[in-house]
Amino acid sequence: MKTTRPRVSVVAILAFSWCAGAFAHSAVEPVPRPDEWWKTRHASMNEKVAALGGKAQLIFIGDSITQGWEGEGKEVWARYYGPRNAINLGIGGDRTQHVLWRLDNGNLAGLKPKAAVLMIGTNNSNGEDNTVEQIAEGVTAIVKKLRDKLPGTKILLIPIFPRSENPSAIRGKVLQVNQVLQKLADEQNIFWTDFGYRFVSADGTIPRELMPDYLHLSAKGYGIWAESIEPRLASILGDTPVRADAGGAARDRGRLERYDAAGKMAYHRRGDRPMRPSARSARAKKAGAGALFVNGSMG
Repeated sequence: MKTTRPRVSVVAILAFSWCAGAFAHSAVEPVPRPDEWWKTRHASMNEKVAALGGKAQLIFIGDSITQGWEGEGKEVWARYYGPRNAINLGIGGDRTQHVLWRLDNGNLAGLKPKAAVLMIGTNNSNGEDNTVEQIAEGVTAIVKKLRDKLPGTKILLIPIFPRSENPSAIRGKVLQVNQVLQKLADEQNIFWTDFGYRFVSADGTIPRELMPDYLHLSAKGYGIWAESIEPRLASILGDTPVRADAGGAARDRGRLERYDAAGKMAYHRRGDRPMRPSARSARAKKAGAGALFVNGSMG
């Protein structure tokens, strides 16, 4: 007699994984930040949310790399997302716990977007504040909250981007988090699009032309982000995909294609390769504290 295993929903998996591990660690405890500029930014975002309301088709949630769509990425944003009534919900320096708080305090009020693009966690990876598992639990908690509050919204889960000029312990930590997060994708409500390798050269270094400080994106970097998610995003939104600007990011397509394959290999190897705990400790000790931070920057 043939038996079949009952299928477990992604929501159930999210709920279990969050409840099982989310005990008293910072990545899953919703908290605001005390800075006045942060409060001002949060209030400003809530005003935009209230103004657009149900007209917003698309939201981006994250830290300074997401907020950077308003800076280095503004021209790319205008081309791809301006016509879609998109809202930028990124705040520099935010960690998973801050996003969790924001989602309960106005950032989603009245919204019914078709898609939410989520990329968060790089600031949790700084130092020893959170482990790989804790960071993954923090992101998982955000995904669960989005599914609870916006059940009709599709989530594009973006991997934490590689960081630091050369392969390093922190890059390996980020990759391990991403390997956990990609398992959340069910290709129905949660989608995973990994294009982090496009920021890494064949020798494992990150080009300054894409990340000037080896953490935050340049205009070209934002062009890569937009191009990489556009096919999936357009499908979710029911739009015709936006064509890449022939005078912008697409100008570098040939160069990108030349090292994409090698970059993908470098992305998953060298310092990016997940290391055993003993190996991570040895690498971190050898590299020194500088390997864990990029000029003290926050994403």
